[in-house]
Amino acid sequence: MIASGKGGTGKSTLAVHLGGRLAALGQRVLLVELDSGLRSVDLIAGACGRTVYDLEDIFCGRCEADKAVVESPAFPGLFLISAPYSGGEIRPERLRRLTERMADSFDLILLDTAAGLGDAFLSACAAADRALVVVQPDPVTCRDGRIVADSLFDAGIAEVRLILNRVAGVNPIRDLDECIDTVGAQLIGVVPESAALAAAAAAGRPLDGRESAAAAISNIARRLTGEQVPLTIR
Repeated sequence: MIASGKGGTGKSTLAVHLGGRLAALGQRVLLVELDSGLRSVDLIAGACGRTVYDLEDIFCGRCEADKAVVESPAFPGLFLISAPYSGGEIRPERLRRLTERMADSFDLILLDTAAGLGDAFLSACAAADRALVVVQPDPVTCRDGRIVADSLFDAGIAEVRLILNRVAGVNPIRDLDECIDTVGAQLIGVVPESAALAAAAAAGRPLDGRESAAAAISNIARRLTGEQVPLTIR
């Protein structure tokens, strides 16, 4: 599961591009969007207009789960289940059953939660075995990231990792070690502020591999698959 305390940390953009990099490494990846009413993953993944059914249609029995799965045209090997445009209720047991059903068809399932500690977060906790907490290097998101991380540990998720996103040359917190200490989770990656990444997300296309943000996301994907990749921060 990919979580954040505050909205606007770039969590959904990271979820899509991380899923895309995992797919490029040979993984068959399903990304399930849980942010009902604030749908964005289909746009970021270049799949807008291709989705006929969504997560609520599955839960309400209007379609089988595989009917709601759409492959991203921008990221081959990355498949999506979108959140509904409005309404919808995420319940832990429903989500757990869905992920168990889909586990035979995919190597990895990513759950893009809504920001905060609401129903989507609690349901993802019931289904996930690992978690990524996305924060920006500022006091508010780091403090809220600590609350999220503590909630994940309390839910029994032992492997909680931190992604520092949108790290620019000048940040409210200059020492990234302070961010790590505040959140209280092991760092798995640092993604620099990137206008190119924002533009790619808005256009629903991959990020140029020469961009530093692309390299950072690729390294996170490699670490998630068990590869030992040194952590370098510029």
